[in-house]
Amino acid sequence: MAVNLAQIPQLARNGNRLAEIAGVLAKYGLADWIARLDVRFLNRLMRTTPIRPITDAAPEARVRLALTELGTTFIKLGQMLSTRRDLVGPAQADELSKLQSNAPADPFLVTKATVEAELKKPLAELFATFEEAPLASASIGQVHRATLHDGRAVVVKVQHPNIGPRIDSDLSILTALADVAEKYLAEVRPYKPTAVVAEFGKLLSRELDFRRELRHLQVFARNFATDDTVKFPVPVPSHSTARVLTMERLDGVPLSAQLPAEVEPAVRGELARRGARVFLDMIFRDGFFHADPHPGNVLILPGGVIGLLDAGMVGRVDDALRANIERGMIAVMTRDAVALTDLVMTVGQVPPDLDAAALQAEVADQLTFYWGMPLDQFELSVALDELTEAVRRFHIVMPPGVSLLAKVLVMLEGTGRLLDPAFNLTTVLEQYRGRFTRRRLSPKRMMQKVMSGVRDWEEVLGSLPRMVRDVMRFAREQKFAVQLQHQHLDPSVNRLVFGLLTSALFVGSALLWANKAPPLLWDISVVGAIGVAVSAVLGSRLLWAIQKSGKLEE
Repeated sequence: MAVNLAQIPQLARNGNRLAEIAGVLAKYGLADWIARLDVRFLNRLMRTTPIRPITDAAPEARVRLALTELGTTFIKLGQMLSTRRDLVGPAQADELSKLQSNAPADPFLVTKATVEAELKKPLAELFATFEEAPLASASIGQVHRATLHDGRAVVVKVQHPNIGPRIDSDLSILTALADVAEKYLAEVRPYKPTAVVAEFGKLLSRELDFRRELRHLQVFARNFATDDTVKFPVPVPSHSTARVLTMERLDGVPLSAQLPAEVEPAVRGELARRGARVFLDMIFRDGFFHADPHPGNVLILPGGVIGLLDAGMVGRVDDALRANIERGMIAVMTRDAVALTDLVMTVGQVPPDLDAAALQAEVADQLTFYWGMPLDQFELSVALDELTEAVRRFHIVMPPGVSLLAKVLVMLEGTGRLLDPAFNLTTVLEQYRGRFTRRRLSPKRMMQKVMSGVRDWEEVLGSLPRMVRDVMRFAREQKFAVQLQHQHLDPSVNRLVFGLLTSALFVGSALLWANKAPPLLWDISVVGAIGVAVSAVLGSRLLWAIQKSGKLEE
């Protein structure tokens, strides 16, 4: 269905940026969905700005390149989508995980002005030394080495100035395009793009506030206070604000640079297992985990200590999600395809026309393939990707927390294999199975469930007399009313009415034709013939529309 994008207020206000976005998408051969919405807009763009499409790269790579060229907001969107393997698929998610937020560094005077404005003091009073050249510059901010007056070595993360208006403009465009796509592109609708963009906007607004990362570092430090095998940078609250974050400098070897070749394989294997246990403790013990374990964020510090950087992206595991994870692992270990399928359908958002039997057969086939496989041959990342791809084929949308957790486990296994090619996350995860059973049967958890049930019953019993009184009063005053709520019935009713009118027109016209109602032309009723022809055209149009969409209501 044609849509005039220029008449949508959010897009009209940001016309130049919309044209830039459409031009980049067209350049990488990704603008076909815009053409389906408003081909005139894309044709005008192609006439004013000749674009030679780049289509020799793989589709997944072209998406990554386009998002990189579009800048901060779209890079962050790609990084968020890399956690939604259920939406974009494992191949695209892996490609988006490669997105690098490199950006030109701000001049030192601009950075200096930002730090002084945020911390309300001259730079010389705040730091004993402050290197002018940044260590790195990403899309949101850049990082500088510095030293405090008490001698502590720190790094200072400074947000780029004036990125807020550009992000607000891009979010407005994304919101409008997602709304239009959800209304007019049936194949996109099951993935709820408006909800995805809303979730992205919330995450991005949090990432722009460095105080959240400071708080995350404090929580991680508290959770691992007794573990000397892992270290997080210690933040400096007195030198931090929403746009400036000062934290301890950790000097080590990032896994992205790889360890020296002389490090023995046994040491590499122990480091990989230790790092995996740190993340699994975050997930299953603390319910609060670092959600970006890519090699550049993992350091090997002196003494074999694991250092973790960039705590801006985190995930949370509440009691309900933890219980579902435990149910899923038990179902996998007992090869219970029915229970695992039921769990997927309970946790995820399923389409109304889901073929549950086909999904169960797919899950059973995967469980059969992996059942009995030695642990040293089982690759958890491959199994998760296959299950995610199956869920995606059936248009089931998983909660963001579940998708993020799956992404972390996949990345964790890949990062561990950079240290030790023989590393297998499943062997480490197996050690946690006993914890699941003990926690499920622990007296503390049983008591919590009992107390929760008591509170629920207390609430029900407390409100029961009032509800009975209201029902009796409504009955006495004859105010009972039945309210019916329907969803998506309007298109179906319209088509049914259209079909009835077409049928009535055909029957009436056929009677006029059969009875030779005047006026006549070549002994044929003119009115009857016209009515039959019109009804034939209308009926053909209705049948074509139903066949094209596959549904009466589409």
